[in-house]
Amino acid sequence: METTRRFKRSEFGYAGLLPFSLVILLAVGTLLLTSGCKKSAEESPPAPTPSAAAPSPTAAPPAAGGSAADTTAKLTGIEWALKQDEIKNDPNGQWAIEVTASSTYGDAQGQASYSANQATGLPNVEKYADNSNAWCPKTPDSGIEWLDLKYPKPVHATEVRVRESYGSGAVIKVELFDEHGGAHSVWAGNDPTKELNYLIVKFPQTDFKTARVKLTLATNVIAGWHEIDAVQLVGTEQ
Repeated sequence: METTRRFKRSEFGYAGLLPFSLVILLAVGTLLLTSGCKKSAEESPPAPTPSAAAPSPTAAPPAAGGSAADTTAKLTGIEWALKQDEIKNDPNGQWAIEVTASSTYGDAQGQASYSANQATGLPNVEKYADNSNAWCPKTPDSGIEWLDLKYPKPVHATEVRVRESYGSGAVIKVELFDEHGGAHSVWAGNDPTKELNYLIVKFPQTDFKTARVKLTLATNVIAGWHEIDAVQLVGTEQ
């Protein structure tokens, strides 16, 4: 009886220890896992906080289009435009109010196209080409032609500016007339004008006053038609 009871007590004791051992093992394992996880977290470096993206470098503006030749042409064009504007607005300049000519295309009279009076007033031809807003002689290459221009007020002149708009380069002489009608040549020679531009004739201030200019052309030296848009007389009253 005693043996049996002891056996039963031992059986009960082993049986009771088994669940207890499992609980202890589970607790130890959990502790180890927790410890391991904590270490891993402590040893792993923290992930870097993303910073704001650095701004992309601003692209340099593209170089101005065109070659050096294009740039030179543009600068020349700007210089030309500024010069035209300066001449038009010269406070000492005046434009013709009455004009007669050796001949006119189609025998034009009055304010008709190509008439002598087309050379009065401010320039109004904007392109180098045949234009009825300019004076044109009757024939293209006949030789000597002339244009006689009168201005609002007599001045002591210093300059004459001839705006040639087609067949440029045919002017051979510029004359001024004093108040008594006497002619004074202030220039004679080879006209260097190219395309739409001014023949600019400068000279020492005249000791007489003038309100009349005469241009002489040799139309045979430049082939084709020849046209004058306007002529400016520059000077002062004193």
